[in-house]
Amino acid sequence: MGDQSTAAQTAGSRLPDPLKLVPELGEVAGLLYKTIGNGTVPQSTISFMHLRAGQIVGNTYLTLMHTESLRKAGESEERITAVSSWQDARCFTEAEAVALALAEAVLQPSAHGERVSDELYARVARSYDDRALVTLILALGQVNFFIPLAVIGKPIPGAKPSEQWS
Repeated sequence: MGDQSTAAQTAGSRLPDPLKLVPELGEVAGLLYKTIGNGTVPQSTISFMHLRAGQIVGNTYLTLMHTESLRKAGESEERITAVSSWQDARCFTEAEAVALALAEAVLQPSAHGERVSDELYARVARSYDDRALVTLILALGQVNFFIPLAVIGKPIPGAKPSEQWS
């Protein structure tokens, strides 16, 4: 046990390679990516939601990963930077803004009781049909699936999985 702990500290991550420990994770992760990549919601919208989730939970690994993903997809620095303050940013469409609002509602406690109000749901429903709405919900589930690995395992920010573990 001491060897694993020392190796993890040297590599910078608290955990050894999760895929080696639980190989089924690869299949589950692949199915999640395939499911939310069904084309009903633009990948950029999903990536903006995932970036916002990483910001909310305060995880540099997730924020760097999703920022890099958005850059590779050709998103502007203005839009990437504005995710943290999307409420007053003018660079997002209504559909993107309600997706970000939905991410915040799900990931943050509400001072007013219900996290996803009827008003927010109505705004989301105006921008997305039922299949796309379920895809948004599953995209939030996907990022929430990986948040514990990121905040507990503390992978090295900016490093690829192949660089995290030996």
